[in-house]
Amino acid sequence: MRYRKLGKTNLLVSEIGFGSWAIGGPVMAGDVPIGWGKVDDETSKKAIVKAVELGVNFFDTADFYGLGHSEELLGNVFEGKWKDIILATKVGNTLMEDGSAGINYSKEYILNACEKSLKRLNKDVIDVYQLHSARMQHLQQGECIEAMEQLQQDGKIRYWGISLNTFEPQQEAKFFVEHQIGHTFQIAFSIINQIALKEVFPLAIENNYGIIARVPLHFGLLSGKFAREKTFPKNDHRSNRLNPELLNLSLDKLEKVFELAEKRKMEKDYLAMSFILSHQGVSSVIPGIRNERQAIANVKEFSQLSDEDVEFLHEYYESDLKLLMEAYRKG
Repeated sequence: MRYRKLGKTNLLVSEIGFGSWAIGGPVMAGDVPIGWGKVDDETSKKAIVKAVELGVNFFDTADFYGLGHSEELLGNVFEGKWKDIILATKVGNTLMEDGSAGINYSKEYILNACEKSLKRLNKDVIDVYQLHSARMQHLQQGECIEAMEQLQQDGKIRYWGISLNTFEPQQEAKFFVEHQIGHTFQIAFSIINQIALKEVFPLAIENNYGIIARVPLHFGLLSGKFAREKTFPKNDHRSNRLNPELLNLSLDKLEKVFELAEKRKMEKDYLAMSFILSHQGVSSVIPGIRNERQAIANVKEFSQLSDEDVEFLHEYYESDLKLLMEAYRKG
């Protein structure tokens, strides 16, 4: 395992981290799935332990994943053993009184939510606290920024940042840079989704914000393991996000990507992860890991792609995959 500095922080994180959304288990917001379906906690704990054995020291979660269950699992595994582990979690997404998904970026809510996360994690301080999906109106209102700065001053968190919007990440990133706040950007970035590459990456690199790359396999699509007839349980968010029409369109568009993997004699997920790590500014990539098999598959030493292959994947995004992302945006 190789380790990279997380932007302007003093944290040295494994270049492959552990994305902990899936281990939160099945949760519904009304009739909308917000988890990854059924999980087994003992299997999840074994995956966490295996990842550490393979060199992972960076774990990313959120209080919304399993409505706290993901944090609780990490707290159970690492209680009394946090010394060599770097933990990032998020705040801002919540369930409303009617059970639907909502957001809350008030100062009071964030301060209280941080205390609850620390308790679930069995931890004294959060290494990287992130606004989960805050938009411009929340940043301009200012309460969420005040909360983060107070938590840092009080020693509850070491550093903070923002998990940027999947389809329009640039505005909030520019706000952070212009106001010289925060330390990290979490960005949806993959062969399929290169939206952040032109504007956000240069901003982050120039101003030394650590980049955490999420959804590197685009919900499993880039693993190359989905058949066209693949379906997902109703309590798995991909049952909506990867409906049959989008799944088949995606597989059509990915044929040339998979051909490149075969040409280079690479596993498809290896190509996907290597593409991300070939870009300057990326501190850590956080694939979702649910079991030991996935830990072994995703936690390895990836190589940089050639400039030729990176350029091909950039050009193919502009010509074809950008249209695919528009289809995802429209749902």
